[in-house]
Amino acid sequence: MRDLQSAKLAVIGLGYVGLPLAAAFGRRLDTLGFDLKSERIAELRERRDHTLELSDDELSAAPHLQFTDKLDELRARAVFIVTVPTPIYEAQRPDLQPLIRASEMIGGVLKRGDIVIYESTVYPGTTEEICGRSLERASGLRFNADFTCGYSPERINPGGRERRIGDIRKITSGSTSDAAAFVDALYAAIIPAGPHRAPSIRVAEAAKVIENVQRDVNIALINELGRCMSIHRRVITTPCGRKVTARRVAPKWPPYDVAPLGHRVGGYAARALSGDRSGCNAARFGWR
Repeated sequence: MRDLQSAKLAVIGLGYVGLPLAAAFGRRLDTLGFDLKSERIAELRERRDHTLELSDDELSAAPHLQFTDKLDELRARAVFIVTVPTPIYEAQRPDLQPLIRASEMIGGVLKRGDIVIYESTVYPGTTEEICGRSLERASGLRFNADFTCGYSPERINPGGRERRIGDIRKITSGSTSDAAAFVDALYAAIIPAGPHRAPSIRVAEAAKVIENVQRDVNIALINELGRCMSIHRRVITTPCGRKVTARRVAPKWPPYDVAPLGHRVGGYAARALSGDRSGCNAARFGWR
């Protein structure tokens, strides 16, 4: 396994997921934050974040963190962490183009021995079957022979101040046993809550899908109950939340990361998608 302390990291995408992650790594390790938006890089170099996800002090507390929008500066990096979004098509399917473009871009600077770790929410098989192949095509290298991949799904709560990145346990995985061990050790260095090493990338991807689906279905249930009872959701959930086994529910991303997988095997994610339709229809009845 490669030496952790000498690892040179690059975090690709500096939004609400990438920036806190880059700052956490930048407190301990040589980290380069990369974003295509030059204005974003300019403000971050001044230790300012217009999204207010991180304060000026939090950015200043990462002495090993630098920022760039120059692709060529990624050539010296050996560990790439991809935090680009997976938006939704109008047809309610995940748009993997940001992930594919990021993979192709990294492939242009990829070297033997490098590792690419993905944090984006995807359906099982995406990291190895789609991103891995994109890296191969762009670099001319062989997946799991010349380079490896990891997957550690993001668990950021945008705007949340109660539980920060180090307070939330992180799932880790890798395409080989050595890659899995490195990814686990890497995140253990910045997550006091500790990582949980999944047996495979597909398992880690599936775990993230289940987390999102569970949350979306819970939200839909509360919306439907509130609508039937003509009582606002928050009025219902406050007393319910006093029970020890109760789960807090709040808006999150829809479960379209699981639907394409169901269609591929001839199925239909009925429960998940019906829950999401209920959540989307809630706006018609004045719910927020």
